[in-house]
Amino acid sequence: MTTLEKLKLIRGGKLSAEENIKSFLKEIEKNDQKGKKINAFLMLNPKAIEEAREVDKKIKNREAGKLAGLAIAVKSNICVQGLKASCASKTLEHYRASFNASVIEKIKEEDGIIIGMANMDEFACGSSGETSAFSVTKNPQALELVPGGSSSGSVAAVSAGFCDLALGSDTGGSIRNPASHCGVVGVKPSYGLVSRYGLIDLAMSLDQIGTIAGDVEGAKLLLDVIKGRDDKDAVTLVSDNNSKDKLKDKAGNEKGVLTIGIIKGIDKYCTKEISKLIDDKIKKLAKEYRLEIKEISPKIIDLAVQTYYPLVYVEFFSGTRKFDGRRFGRKIEDACGKEVLRRILGGGEISKEEYHGTYYRKALMAKQFIKKELEKDFEKVDFIILPSVPRLPHRLNSKISVEEMYNYDMFTIPANLAGICAMSLPCGKVGNVPVGIQLMCSAFEEEKMFDIAEKLERL
Repeated sequence: MTTLEKLKLIRGGKLSAEENIKSFLKEIEKNDQKGKKINAFLMLNPKAIEEAREVDKKIKNREAGKLAGLAIAVKSNICVQGLKASCASKTLEHYRASFNASVIEKIKEEDGIIIGMANMDEFACGSSGETSAFSVTKNPQALELVPGGSSSGSVAAVSAGFCDLALGSDTGGSIRNPASHCGVVGVKPSYGLVSRYGLIDLAMSLDQIGTIAGDVEGAKLLLDVIKGRDDKDAVTLVSDNNSKDKLKDKAGNEKGVLTIGIIKGIDKYCTKEISKLIDDKIKKLAKEYRLEIKEISPKIIDLAVQTYYPLVYVEFFSGTRKFDGRRFGRKIEDACGKEVLRRILGGGEISKEEYHGTYYRKALMAKQFIKKELEKDFEKVDFIILPSVPRLPHRLNSKISVEEMYNYDMFTIPANLAGICAMSLPCGKVGNVPVGIQLMCSAFEEEKMFDIAEKLERL
């Protein structure tokens, strides 16, 4: 059942909001809480059923909002008043948010129901879902494999059928990476489209709150609710690029033949099986909708990981100085796991006076270079398609190098560095493991991106 079909049932009185929430809670208790089969949730909303009853009253009076009765999981680094925003860390283990993030306020205004706080990589530091202080999240589609991260719990909750929709945060692929591994749709909006107020950030210049769903319509619906200008976040922008004229050129003329951009030599960066799956899907899309295919330079891939991590290390180090044990829980260095500590120590070293201008500022220059390269690419092509991740997820608790772990995000990082919109949606499977296909469009061209995504979904 699609998201819009579920909404129709609820609005039509054939399924109450209360019944919807209770069915999810029953499934969570059976496969997530008691048996710890998936471990997608760290905390459930004790008022979820009560809130659902209030929504049912609104539906009866024809006053319900766009998300009436839908169950939404929230990554545990986004503040929901009264619920734990622990960031899956012992540092904030007992911290309950005293306010709602702006995105949560918007969801509540449209009568969405927060069903619980989802597991994640600790402080969003990770690409596998294994660094949580409260045990790993498992991949619902292949229990022996990692689900990807850092929005592991949010994505796993949607994939396992524990909720209708979910919120995650994406710094360098943290929504798209697990969406690919778990076979769902994950969206990273353009930087500035969605307010970050109430997000406990990993790297403030890169983070965006995004949406997760089982289908493109669901991801779009939730994004339409949470996007928009927010006085509490100075970087949120109002853009007129999201017009209904999705497929027009910059002069406003109707587009003739659309052009798909593909990365030249992409097969050398990823496994043959993934490369073939993506290539076949691109050819099928081009044939079905009479699109052109044009190769673009791999420069954005070659520089991505090396540019991204100095920025993340420094910004994360700076952002975590408030976790000193005086105001929030415990001192982070005394309570955190290895990956969090690695980034704190690395950020501290890069920030030292003797390294001034050597790493962080050069990374900023490289970030601008990647942004300009993508801007040039989008003058030649209408959108870019590439794999979401270069390899299949590894087995839980297997030993892989830090470099291998960081390279999971080599295809997703460029979108964050450039501030453009991107999303992952299911492309097929290699064996029994889902593989995601990634779409990238220019900043604030979400409407175009969703239009293409719907075409891909129909293939």
